[in-house]
Amino acid sequence: MKVEWKGIFPAVTTKFADDDNLDLIMFSKNIKAQIDAGVNGIVLGGTLGEASTLTAEEKSILVKETILISKGRIPVIINIAEQSTKNAILAAAKAEEDGADGLMLLPPMRYKANDYETVVYFKAIAKSTNLPIMIYNNPIDYKIEVTLDMFEQLTECKNINAVKESTRDISNVTKMINRFGDRYKVLTGVDTLGLESLLMGADGWVAGLVCAFPKETVAIYKLAKAGRINEALKIYRWFLPLLELDISPQLVQNIKMAETAAGIGTENVRAPRLPLIGKERERVQNIIITAINTRPELPDYLSINV
Repeated sequence: MKVEWKGIFPAVTTKFADDDNLDLIMFSKNIKAQIDAGVNGIVLGGTLGEASTLTAEEKSILVKETILISKGRIPVIINIAEQSTKNAILAAAKAEEDGADGLMLLPPMRYKANDYETVVYFKAIAKSTNLPIMIYNNPIDYKIEVTLDMFEQLTECKNINAVKESTRDISNVTKMINRFGDRYKVLTGVDTLGLESLLMGADGWVAGLVCAFPKETVAIYKLAKAGRINEALKIYRWFLPLLELDISPQLVQNIKMAETAAGIGTENVRAPRLPLIGKERERVQNIIITAINTRPELPDYLSINV
């Protein structure tokens, strides 16, 4: 399926049963809720999430399961975050074999590659696969920034089509558009800059709290792109305390608590992560309960064509 790289792409959490195996029943329930809400694609294996705790077999299962659930309605993207070029190429080949529609690709993990090494790494993977690629640019968490000059060198790779822009520099959306026009689609990857990035011209949003609140997230995107800014702002201002739960080392626990409250998830995490306890749990729970009790009425956003 062709990936257009625009709209809302949930970076979905991995669902685990009490015995630490994959919970495909709850996973399916959540994916169906995302699709029903109108998302534009699914991203599996988010690196700030629990992807590093998954086996290669589990990742393959999640790709295949998501393809079965989506039935060709939206593209399925799998994240690649490897320590070696060889393993990244193998992961890309496996994703293509499993039927994934696209890749989200990070710079090398652990080793802090220089600009030249990072570009060569991206090019090698891009040349090894037919799948379209979105570069994940998050220097805050991964210590390597993909600069505009590096993106210039990557233009020769026709299947590198998009960037998940997570530098936290809102002006980077404009800089990418000014430099490259529509050569690269720009999707914000920071929940607390979601609406701001869309208003600056971002094509989409790879989101976190969408996992628990898909309708509100898609509504913000559609309203913003339709120029109905005040309506988008009203929902976004309600949403912001929840979105702030995404910029935390415990974002997985936070999001899974929200998913549980929304009825489309559980709090099961894979060790070493553990469910929140004490005052922090109480703080997060209060944010979620307050949000649910004040949930805004949404317009008929699915009828908005953007």
